[in-house]
Amino acid sequence: MSKHERWNALLELLAVEGRLEVDETAATLEVSPATVRRDFDELAEQKMLVRTRGGALAHGVSYELPLRYKSSRHASEKQRIATAVAELVGEGDVVGLNGGTTTTEVARALALRAGGGRHNAADIPAPVLTVVTNALNIAGELAVRPQVKLVLTGGVARPQTYELVGPLTAGVLNEVVLDVAVLGIDGLDLGLGVMAHQEDEASISRLFAGRARRVVVATDASKLGKRAFARICGLDDIDVIVTDSAVPAETVARLTDLGIKVIAV
Repeated sequence: MSKHERWNALLELLAVEGRLEVDETAATLEVSPATVRRDFDELAEQKMLVRTRGGALAHGVSYELPLRYKSSRHASEKQRIATAVAELVGEGDVVGLNGGTTTTEVARALALRAGGGRHNAADIPAPVLTVVTNALNIAGELAVRPQVKLVLTGGVARPQTYELVGPLTAGVLNEVVLDVAVLGIDGLDLGLGVMAHQEDEASISRLFAGRARRVVVATDASKLGKRAFARICGLDDIDVIVTDSAVPAETVARLTDLGIKVIAV
């Protein structure tokens, strides 16, 4: 198990249990207690958990919203997708994230990937990347992590998805330039493009795409071939689709013919 995989597993356990002990965690992950202690210390330095004597506690700010928000559907696929998306992001990039369960996992993967970045003279991690988001739960994940510069848009909050929408959101996005926009979606039709259930969320996702040099769609395969109410953009605006291994070979071939890179994990 790599360090990145181990950290993901640790944080997942912590999100479920709320508190972990070193010896029990070491037995669960089949690693040494010394390794777990070292992981706890490093994650505590990055504000991803609170270190205690003999264990660790979930950081309230980092976990409270994502726990309520998290969906159990396709959870393992979404975590693999998130890791693959994070690998597409370079140091110093400005990344846009809309709301959704998959982009929430992407935010966590980006924070983990940025964890070993630059440090300043005071030994405080300097920002390795910038994340622009309209999702309150993603902001809750990233606000306490000094390795990530966080920009949260304004707007009106939608309680169902924790997304900020409306003209205040658009006003901020119109003033920024993104290297990568990572979009969670509700449907992808080979003729119509990518879609969302709500028109106001679709319009903000469209703006994310329009402000970015590269557009990455992060979605589990269950949404491919499905339609939703509001169109975000056409497939000609998409550069990469990261999905899971359940994607049909025919769909991959047709997307590739359209000039879209498909990564199935």
